[in-house]
Amino acid sequence: MLSSIHPLGERTRNNQWPLTVAYYLIGGLLGGVTIGALAGAVGWLGLQWWAPTPASSAAATAAVLITALVWDVSGFTIPTIHRQVNEDWLRMYRSWVYGGGFGFQLGLGVVTIVTTAATYAMVGLAGLAASPVSGAIIGGVFGLVRALPILTVGRIGSGEALRTYHRTMQALAPRADWLVRFAIVTAGFFVAGGLL
Repeated sequence: MLSSIHPLGERTRNNQWPLTVAYYLIGGLLGGVTIGALAGAVGWLGLQWWAPTPASSAAATAAVLITALVWDVSGFTIPTIHRQVNEDWLRMYRSWVYGGGFGFQLGLGVVTIVTTAATYAMVGLAGLAASPVSGAIIGGVFGLVRALPILTVGRIGSGEALRTYHRTMQALAPRADWLVRFAIVTAGFFVAGGLL
């Protein structure tokens, strides 16, 4: 969405970029809350058949994190659907529809192309929280963090600035991958600390 929702593009559609971004951020938050709450509800239903101990919950959490990390580092193809948000919405609908709609879909995380196993880890962790409220918090943080990069395009006012931005983002992509892996490892250390 960074290539579509930027000040230059919004001006061509006679929309205000800050307003579209607000819809996008709210949509991302709500999408994350939705997937997290659903996963947490499934986890809560699972408690009806399995009563985990603190140690088994921590071990399951560690297993989710380790699996995500190994999957991402190994280079194995991540199972995903091959769908992106519909860019036709940009010319068909008002900014609150495409801003909020794109944000919501990306906040859900699993209804568009998944590029990192950390997305599935988030769903797993929300399920292991075994609470719709806790799951909603986990998912909400995910959805909002996933939406925040839209703020980096705020100064794009020309085609050349957009091209430069995309070249920069492409060059930074490997660092972003390692940042995600670092976050997974860090979460793993917190879990390991809880196990000891």
